[in-house]
Amino acid sequence: MQDTSRSATWFERARHVIPGGVNSPARSFRAVGGDPPIVMARGEGAYFFDVDGHRYIDYLAGFGPLVLGHAHPRVLDAIRQAAADGAMWGTPAPFEILLAERLVHDVEGLDQVRLTTTGTEAVMSAIRLARAFTGRSVVVKFEGAYHGHSDGMLVKAGSGASTVGTQDSLGVPAGVVQDVISLPYNDVEILTRTMDQIGDQVACILAEPIVGNMGIVPPREGYLQAMRDAAHKVGALLIFDEVITAFRFGYGAVGPALGVVPDLYAMGKIIGGGLPAGAYGGRFDVMQYVSPLGGMFQAGTFAGNPLSSSAGLATLDVLREDQPYARMEQLAETLEQGILQAAHDYGQTITINRAGSALTVFFGPQAVYDYDTAKQADGGQFARFHQLMLAQGIYLAPSRFEALFVSAAHQPSDIDETIEACRKSFAQMA
Repeated sequence: MQDTSRSATWFERARHVIPGGVNSPARSFRAVGGDPPIVMARGEGAYFFDVDGHRYIDYLAGFGPLVLGHAHPRVLDAIRQAAADGAMWGTPAPFEILLAERLVHDVEGLDQVRLTTTGTEAVMSAIRLARAFTGRSVVVKFEGAYHGHSDGMLVKAGSGASTVGTQDSLGVPAGVVQDVISLPYNDVEILTRTMDQIGDQVACILAEPIVGNMGIVPPREGYLQAMRDAAHKVGALLIFDEVITAFRFGYGAVGPALGVVPDLYAMGKIIGGGLPAGAYGGRFDVMQYVSPLGGMFQAGTFAGNPLSSSAGLATLDVLREDQPYARMEQLAETLEQGILQAAHDYGQTITINRAGSALTVFFGPQAVYDYDTAKQADGGQFARFHQLMLAQGIYLAPSRFEALFVSAAHQPSDIDETIEACRKSFAQMA
C-alpha cells in the first residue's frame, strides 16, 4: 500500500534533490526496514513531533548533543540574545572566549583549546597536531570506533559506516589509510604487541574512552591505562575522542573520571548545546604547535561562532547547576531492567550494554566487548524491534550500532511508556 503520509511526501521530494533523500546516511531507515524515514517538524523536551502531528519519545537526542532535551528555555534564550547581535562575525568574540575558558576550567588536562565547527574537524585536527608534534605519521585506532568521516578515519569504522554496510568508504586513496592501524578493542595483548613492533612510527593512539559507535561498549578494567602506558612508552600521544562522552556521563570529560587523562581531547555535540560545535585541545606544549603560534594549520570560518558558543555555555551552565546525571542514570537503569524483564517474559534473547544514561540493546546471547561481538548481534531482529517501537511512538536510532540516550527532559512516565512498548513489541516478535 502506498504511504500517503506527509512524511512520505516530504521524503519523496528529498530523494530528487538529496542523495538517498538524507543529508547523513545515519538518518536513513534502510537498515531497519527501508524508507521512508520519519520527517520531524519540531522537538519539545523529551519528544519529537513529525510532520503528520504524531508524538514520539525521543531516545536519539540528535545522536547525543541534546542532553537537556529539545528546546530548553535557557538555551533558546541564549541563542536569541546572541542572534540579535549577528549570527557570526569572523572575528574574535566574547562568547567563544568564555566557552574556551569554561572548557579549560572544567576538563582536567585541557590546558588550551581550539574551537571547531564539528566533531569530525576536531578529531581530524587533533590527529594532525599529534603528527606535527611527534614528527610521525601512524595513527592507531580501534575497530568499530567512528571518529568522523575524514578519509583516514573510515578504516573499519563503526556507527553510520557500519549501518550502510561499508567499513571503508569508496573515494579514500590507499595512501591515506596506509598510516592508520585499526586494532580490536579491549585487547591489551594485541595493543601492546603492536606498539612494541611499530611504536617508533606511531604519532598517536586514538580512542573513545567509552565507545559509543558500535553500540555502547565500556573499556575493560585497566584498558585505558594500558593505552596511555603504551603510547607514552614510545613517545606517542594519547587522544581521547570525547565527542559523545564529554558532559554526557558526568560534568566534565569521562577519561579523567575513569582515571586516565589523555594528552589531547576531541570534543563536540553537547558543548554546542544543539548547534554545530567541536573542539580539540590538551597539553600546553602540544598546543603551541597550532597556527598562528606554530606550523600546524587549522582554520574554520564558523568555528566559535556566537550562536554555538552561547548555546554551549547555556547548556553547560544548566548541567553544572542542576547536576542531572544521577537522575538520568537512574532512569536509564530502570529502562535497562524493564527491557531485560520484558525480553525474558517473551522469550527474546538480548544483551544490554549501559554506561550512565546511554545504553544499547543487542539481539543475541553474547557479551559485547568489541566490534566483532557487536556485529554478531542480530540486525534483522533489531530492525523488527525498531519498526514495532516506532509504531508505538518510541523513536530509536535506526541502527543496531547506536545508543539510546536518556536526557534530563525524560520523566519516569516516559520510561514506563517505553517499557510497555517493549513488552508489546517482544510479544509480537515471539
